[in-house]
Amino acid sequence: MTQPSASTLHLDSRAVQVLAHPLRSRLLSALRMDGPATATVLAATLGTNTGATSYHLRRLASVGLVEETGEGRGKERPWQAASEMHEFTERDVAGDPDGQAATDWLRRHYLRAFVDRYEAWLETQSTWPLEWQDAAGASDYAIHTSPARLAAFNDEFSALVERYRRGSGDAGEETVQVHLHAFPLSADHR
Repeated sequence: MTQPSASTLHLDSRAVQVLAHPLRSRLLSALRMDGPATATVLAATLGTNTGATSYHLRRLASVGLVEETGEGRGKERPWQAASEMHEFTERDVAGDPDGQAATDWLRRHYLRAFVDRYEAWLETQSTWPLEWQDAAGASDYAIHTSPARLAAFNDEFSALVERYRRGSGDAGEETVQVHLHAFPLSADHR
Protein backbone atom coordinates (compact mmCIF):
# COMPACT_ATOMS: atom_id res chain seq x y z
CA MET A 1 0.00 0.00 0.00
CA THR A 2 1.28 3.45 -0.85
CA GLN A 3 2.14 5.89 1.89
CA PRO A 4 -0.97 7.98 2.53
CA SER A 5 -0.70 11.72 2.14
CA ALA A 6 -0.78 13.86 5.26
CA SER A 7 -4.49 14.40 4.66
CA THR A 8 -5.40 10.70 4.60
CA LEU A 9 -6.63 8.94 7.72
CA HIS A 10 -6.12 5.18 7.88
CA LEU A 11 -9.14 3.62 9.59
CA ASP A 12 -8.94 0.68 11.97
CA SER A 13 -11.80 -1.74 12.51
CA ARG A 14 -13.46 0.42 15.17
CA ALA A 15 -13.36 3.53 12.97
CA VAL A 16 -14.76 1.60 10.00
CA GLN A 17 -17.62 0.39 12.18
CA VAL A 18 -18.37 3.94 13.35
CA LEU A 19 -18.36 5.27 9.79
CA ALA A 20 -20.58 2.46 8.45
CA HIS A 21 -23.80 4.32 9.22
CA PRO A 22 -25.94 6.17 6.65
CA LEU A 23 -26.09 9.52 8.45
CA ARG A 24 -22.46 9.44 9.58
CA SER A 25 -21.26 8.73 6.05
CA ARG A 26 -23.41 11.57 4.71
CA LEU A 27 -22.16 13.95 7.43
CA LEU A 28 -18.53 13.23 6.64
CA SER A 29 -19.15 13.64 2.90
CA ALA A 30 -20.95 16.95 3.44
CA LEU A 31 -18.10 18.31 5.57
CA ARG A 32 -15.51 17.21 3.02
CA MET A 33 -17.40 18.58 0.02
CA ASP A 34 -18.92 21.77 1.48
CA GLY A 35 -16.52 22.65 4.31
CA PRO A 36 -17.14 23.34 7.99
CA ALA A 37 -20.70 23.58 9.26
CA THR A 38 -22.65 23.49 12.50
CA ALA A 39 -24.87 20.58 13.49
CA THR A 40 -27.87 22.82 12.84
CA VAL A 41 -26.80 23.60 9.27
CA LEU A 42 -25.88 19.97 8.59
CA ALA A 43 -29.24 18.77 9.95
CA ALA A 44 -31.11 21.17 7.69
CA THR A 45 -28.99 20.22 4.67
CA LEU A 46 -29.35 16.48 5.23
CA GLY A 47 -32.98 16.50 6.32
CA THR A 48 -32.51 15.21 9.84
CA ASN A 49 -32.71 16.70 13.34
CA THR A 50 -30.02 18.58 15.22
CA GLY A 51 -29.91 16.13 18.14
CA ALA A 52 -29.19 13.14 15.93
CA THR A 53 -26.70 15.15 13.93
CA SER A 54 -24.80 16.25 17.04
CA TYR A 55 -24.72 12.68 18.36
CA HIS A 56 -23.36 11.28 15.11
CA LEU A 57 -20.78 14.06 14.76
CA ARG A 58 -19.49 13.15 18.24
CA ARG A 59 -19.29 9.49 17.19
CA LEU A 60 -17.28 10.46 14.11
CA ALA A 61 -15.04 12.63 16.29
CA SER A 62 -14.42 9.68 18.65
CA VAL A 63 -12.47 7.95 15.86
CA GLY A 64 -10.77 11.05 14.45
CA LEU A 65 -12.89 11.54 11.32
CA VAL A 66 -14.28 14.97 12.25
CA GLU A 67 -13.33 17.68 14.72
CA GLU A 68 -14.62 20.99 15.97
CA THR A 69 -13.06 24.00 14.25
CA GLY A 70 -12.60 25.82 17.56
CA GLU A 71 -14.83 28.64 16.39
CA GLY A 72 -18.39 29.46 17.41
CA ARG A 73 -19.89 29.07 20.84
CA GLY A 74 -22.52 27.19 22.72
CA LYS A 75 -24.46 24.82 20.53
CA GLU A 76 -23.43 26.61 17.33
CA ARG A 77 -19.91 25.23 17.03
CA PRO A 78 -18.75 24.40 13.50
CA TRP A 79 -17.38 20.95 12.70
CA GLN A 80 -14.94 20.03 9.96
CA ALA A 81 -13.56 16.87 8.42
CA ALA A 82 -10.29 15.96 10.16
CA SER A 83 -8.76 14.71 6.89
CA GLU A 84 -9.41 15.04 3.20
CA MET A 85 -9.65 11.28 2.67
CA HIS A 86 -9.71 8.02 4.53
CA GLU A 87 -8.63 4.53 3.64
CA PHE A 88 -8.98 1.01 4.98
CA THR A 89 -8.19 -2.47 3.79
CA GLU A 90 -9.68 -5.88 4.41
CA ARG A 91 -6.56 -6.67 6.46
CA ASP A 92 -7.69 -3.96 8.93
CA VAL A 93 -10.82 -5.95 9.77
CA ALA A 94 -9.64 -9.53 9.19
CA GLY A 95 -11.02 -11.81 11.88
CA ASP A 96 -13.52 -9.20 13.09
CA PRO A 97 -17.00 -10.07 11.80
CA ASP A 98 -18.39 -6.65 12.75
CA GLY A 99 -15.53 -4.89 10.99
CA GLN A 100 -15.95 -7.09 7.92
CA ALA A 101 -19.68 -6.32 7.81
CA ALA A 102 -18.86 -2.61 8.13
CA THR A 103 -16.38 -2.63 5.22
CA ASP A 104 -18.92 -4.52 3.12
CA TRP A 105 -21.60 -1.93 3.93
CA LEU A 106 -19.24 0.99 3.23
CA ARG A 107 -18.04 -0.38 -0.10
CA ARG A 108 -21.64 -0.96 -1.24
CA HIS A 109 -22.65 2.48 0.05
CA TYR A 110 -19.80 4.09 -1.90
CA LEU A 111 -20.80 2.15 -5.02
CA ARG A 112 -24.43 3.35 -4.77
CA ALA A 113 -23.24 6.93 -4.21
CA PHE A 114 -20.98 6.67 -7.26
CA VAL A 115 -23.81 5.34 -9.42
CA ASP A 116 -26.09 8.17 -8.26
CA ARG A 117 -23.46 10.83 -9.02
CA TYR A 118 -22.56 9.30 -12.39
CA GLU A 119 -26.21 9.09 -13.42
CA ALA A 120 -26.63 12.75 -12.40
CA TRP A 121 -23.67 13.58 -14.68
CA LEU A 122 -25.17 11.61 -17.55
CA GLU A 123 -28.47 13.47 -17.12
CA THR A 124 -26.79 16.89 -17.24
CA GLN A 125 -23.67 16.37 -19.36
CA SER A 126 -25.25 17.95 -22.44
CA THR A 127 -25.59 21.23 -20.52
CA TRP A 128 -21.82 21.39 -19.94
CA PRO A 129 -19.36 22.96 -22.40
CA LEU A 130 -18.07 20.53 -25.02
CA GLU A 131 -14.55 20.69 -23.58
CA TRP A 132 -15.90 19.20 -20.34
CA GLN A 133 -18.00 16.63 -22.17
CA ASP A 134 -14.94 15.54 -24.15
CA ALA A 135 -12.61 15.46 -21.13
CA ALA A 136 -14.97 13.55 -18.85
CA GLY A 137 -15.24 9.90 -19.58
CA ALA A 138 -15.35 6.34 -18.44
CA SER A 139 -13.05 3.48 -19.26
CA ASP A 140 -12.72 -0.11 -18.31
CA TYR A 141 -9.56 -2.07 -18.78
CA ALA A 142 -8.76 -5.71 -18.16
CA ILE A 143 -5.20 -6.38 -17.05
CA HIS A 144 -3.56 -9.71 -16.27
CA THR A 145 -1.63 -9.38 -13.04
CA SER A 146 -0.73 -10.76 -9.63
CA PRO A 147 -1.68 -9.31 -6.22
CA ALA A 148 1.79 -7.74 -5.90
CA ARG A 149 1.64 -6.12 -9.34
CA LEU A 150 -1.95 -4.95 -8.70
CA ALA A 151 -0.78 -3.34 -5.45
CA ALA A 152 2.01 -1.60 -7.41
CA PHE A 153 -0.53 -0.45 -10.02
CA ASN A 154 -2.74 0.98 -7.26
CA ASP A 155 0.26 2.78 -5.74
CA GLU A 156 1.13 4.34 -9.11
CA PHE A 157 -2.50 5.31 -9.69
CA SER A 158 -2.66 6.93 -6.23
CA ALA A 159 0.54 8.86 -6.92
CA LEU A 160 -0.91 10.13 -10.21
CA VAL A 161 -4.15 11.21 -8.51
CA GLU A 162 -2.15 12.94 -5.76
CA ARG A 163 -0.30 15.01 -8.41
CA TYR A 164 -3.63 16.32 -9.75
CA ARG A 165 -5.61 16.49 -6.48
CA ARG A 166 -4.73 20.07 -5.71
CA GLY A 167 -5.97 22.49 -8.32
CA SER A 168 -3.53 24.40 -10.47
CA GLY A 169 -5.41 27.67 -10.05
CA ASP A 170 -6.37 27.76 -13.71
CA ALA A 171 -9.68 29.39 -14.56
CA GLY A 172 -12.50 26.97 -15.17
CA GLU A 173 -11.39 24.27 -12.75
CA GLU A 174 -14.08 22.06 -11.22
CA THR A 175 -14.00 19.32 -8.62
CA VAL A 176 -13.88 16.03 -10.51
CA GLN A 177 -14.37 12.63 -8.97
CA VAL A 178 -12.11 9.79 -10.10
CA HIS A 179 -12.83 6.16 -9.19
CA LEU A 180 -10.76 3.02 -9.47
CA HIS A 181 -12.27 -0.38 -8.82
CA ALA A 182 -9.81 -3.23 -9.26
CA PHE A 183 -10.98 -6.79 -8.65
CA PRO A 184 -10.45 -10.28 -10.09
CA LEU A 185 -12.92 -11.51 -12.70
CA SER A 186 -12.29 -15.22 -12.19
CA ALA A 187 -14.64 -17.27 -10.04
CA ASP A 188 -11.65 -19.43 -9.07
CA HIS A 189 -10.55 -18.27 -5.61
CA ARG A 190 -7.34 -20.31 -5.47
